Amino acid sequence: MKTAALYRLMTWLSPAFPVGAYTHSGGLEWAVHEHLVVMRTGLVEWIADVLVSGNCRSDALFFAHAYEAAASGDSGRLLEIAEFAAALHPSRERRLEATAQGAAFRRIASATADCPGLSHLTPLDDDMLSYPIVVATLAAGHDVPLASALTAYLHALVSNLVSAAQRLIPLGQTDGQLALAALQPIVATTVAETIGGLNHDLIEVLGSATLMADFASLAHETQYTRLFRT
Repeated sequence: MKTAALYRLMTWLSPAFPVGAYTHSGGLEWAVHEHLVVMRTGLVEWIADVLVSGNCRSDALFFAHAYEAAASGDSGRLLEIAEFAAALHPSRERRLEATAQGAAFRRIASATADCPGLSHLTPLDDDMLSYPIVVATLAAGHDVPLASALTAYLHALVSNLVSAAQRLIPLGQTDGQLALAALQPIVATTVAETIGGLNHDLIEVLGSATLMADFASLAHETQYTRLFRT
């Protein structure tokens, strides 16, 4: 990957890029409250499950297919994927998490790193634009390789969950880094399997088997004491 593309990718998925990721926990706050996640090993297992079988896997699939559509200039297909992604969230909070970050990313990216592909998303209102769709579109528009872009995107998701856990459990800084290291091969496998399956129709490969994580995002809506929006 060219140095300029790497620099852009690191900028877009840095905590300094103001999409408000730090305000979301993906339902993890409820899981900690209910003592489902109480230490590093449980945190790694929780995140690994959503990477392999849950919403992070779905994000990866939407990301890869949106990237392909944007890279080929197929605006109709890109909008179709974006609308599908917005419709598939299992809870109000999960949709909020995806679209709030997606809308913020589009606003900042349009002002700082605009590309023709972003204009293809113009027909979509903020509450219809999921985060992985707009990141993938921007990466394709700036010729960032798909594998690198998807790896960085999933790393950002995982890092945000670990960061949330450090404020909730609490989890020490060293344990946080150990958790990230333990999740690296799972991220790599998710990226490889996602890209390897691009020849399959999106609707055939989508699916989730993390019922408790989905329930956590529902239950968090009425949790009495909260640090996070989701």
